[in-house]
Amino acid sequence: MRFGRKGKLSPHFIGPYEIVKRIGKVACELKLPSEMAMVYSVFHILMLKLYKLDPSHDLTHEEIEINEGLSYEEELVHILDRQVRRLRIKDVASVKVLWRNHNTKETTWEAKKDMKNRYPHLFPIPGVC
Repeated sequence: MRFGRKGKLSPHFIGPYEIVKRIGKVACELKLPSEMAMVYSVFHILMLKLYKLDPSHDLTHEEIEINEGLSYEEELVHILDRQVRRLRIKDVASVKVLWRNHNTKETTWEAKKDMKNRYPHLFPIPGVC
């Protein structure tokens, strides 16, 4: 589990961070920001990805608040699609959700009633224009 999320919603990479020193043949110590003080700063080189500086890359990013359990609250940005699946005895409504800090390849299908409870402003009231 990365930052309290499993599966599609967990970030694949975070950073870039500066390598402070190499430890042995297969580990590196990184210079992590103070809000990540609870994360051990030594990583195996296979967990790191080389970043090549490119002026066209926008490295400004939104601040993600991380709580003590190294998790953060996902924010719904947009509902991309809706569907109703017929099970044996009932219909299950789902919505395809785009989350903040994730690209369109990382959208997920969520239960409509759960999303309606968490984000009522995104679901219009029936009969009201």
